[in-house]
Amino acid sequence: MSYKTIATVFRSEHIDSDHLQVAIDITDKMDGHLDVLALGTDRIQPGAYYAGAAAIAIKNAMDDAVEEARKAEEAAERILEPSGVRFEITRAVAQIGGIPQIVGRRLGLSDLVVLPKPYGEDRNSEDVAILAPALFVTRVPVLVVPPNVKTFKSPSEIVIAWNQSDEAMQAIRSAMPLLMAADKVDIVIIDPPDHDPDRSDPGGLLAALLSRHGVRAEISILARTMPRVSDVLLRHVRDKSADLVVMGAYGHSRFLEEILGGATRNMLAEAQVPVIMAH
Repeated sequence: MSYKTIATVFRSEHIDSDHLQVAIDITDKMDGHLDVLALGTDRIQPGAYYAGAAAIAIKNAMDDAVEEARKAEEAAERILEPSGVRFEITRAVAQIGGIPQIVGRRLGLSDLVVLPKPYGEDRNSEDVAILAPALFVTRVPVLVVPPNVKTFKSPSEIVIAWNQSDEAMQAIRSAMPLLMAADKVDIVIIDPPDHDPDRSDPGGLLAALLSRHGVRAEISILARTMPRVSDVLLRHVRDKSADLVVMGAYGHSRFLEEILGGATRNMLAEAQVPVIMAH
């Protein structure tokens, strides 16, 4: 069981080289194929121009986006050629509003999508516009890479955020190739409800399922001692020195800046290790 088609988006050598290298490492380890979307963005806001200038501004913005996509393609090819992995680069141009359609079409036919963390230095709304459809449109698992991670090694200790949701179960199934290779897997349950049918053995059924795949899993029951569930989870990840987090992704709004739900957004903003998310 492995990821045979890995996909990512590349916009600039300055900001995207690290997560592209992570995608290359995974592709190499899995003997897979890497699909790269070299994306240029048309950032024009037509309403900001008077009528006579609008046509010129639109043409200039599109020309800039085409050039941006061309440079992204060339930079990605320079990085990929020496790697020895099988790859294909597709060049595309879109306004922010059109990114979901392109991302859904190009990344949807893959086993794993690798993207950078969308918050932090050099990141902006375009990163959210790429990540949101990758999670909620393609339904492909997404490996979100923080800026301090520049290579990918098979994780030895993985934390699973388990709340019995469909999204969490989808993330676990999606991460099975990595879970099976890990030395230790920690199923984390925060404040399990008293009325739960499995309250006598929280996480036991999941641990049994994983064990049948050869996964060495243990269960950690944590109290919600901090205001946000994500803070409790992040502290546990640090305490365990975990290499990877597996969790479900949740969205609650159509507005771009709020499309990622609270726990999802907090993890994406603050996690210092890669996170596999699925919806």
